[in-house]
Amino acid sequence: MVKTIQAWDISLYELEEKFGLELVNNTDFFPEWTENLPLLTDIEKSSLERVKNNYLNLTKRRSMSEEVVKMVVLSPLLDLAGFYQHTFEIETETSTEISAVDESVIVKGSIDVLVINKRLWILIIESKSTKFDVISALPQALAYMLDTPNIEQPTFGLLVNGREFVFVKLVQVQKPKYARSDALSIEKTNELQQVLSILKRVSELILL
Repeated sequence: MVKTIQAWDISLYELEEKFGLELVNNTDFFPEWTENLPLLTDIEKSSLERVKNNYLNLTKRRSMSEEVVKMVVLSPLLDLAGFYQHTFEIETETSTEISAVDESVIVKGSIDVLVINKRLWILIIESKSTKFDVISALPQALAYMLDTPNIEQPTFGLLVNGREFVFVKLVQVQKPKYARSDALSIEKTNELQQVLSILKRVSELILL
């Protein structure tokens, strides 16, 4: 049965009600973000330190736009994880809009979507006026992931707002279930290294 999902206008409640989506809190469901993570080389660690320093330098001046987030933070991570190699295919989806009330003013933002091998969905959050919480992209990510063509295999998501990263895993065999990682911050010691290790682990899984 074909699902039609308006990703830009969906809530977690609606996903739960319409598709039976269930949050799983059992750590055994999503071990990929904490267990069997590839070790990073000294060169990779040095590259990440440069990414972090670039980010810290630029954010001293102003909040980073979506394009700067992709260029300064996300693109180097995808490169280091090997996603630009011939074994991977990256597609773009139409951007979706988000909004929030900030001191009685409606603030609009957008979410840009990248798809890798139909198994990894990356959502980049942009707001020109205020910083949206990285979790604000979770309903949209799950909506896209529910529409994956191959429900026999788990799909993964990565939510990015420039400063924080959250990974998501969705399994649709029998009943759709998902779990998410803790928010990992580029500003905290070694957490950017963990982000890259998780991306490398996911790259191994989506090639199986």
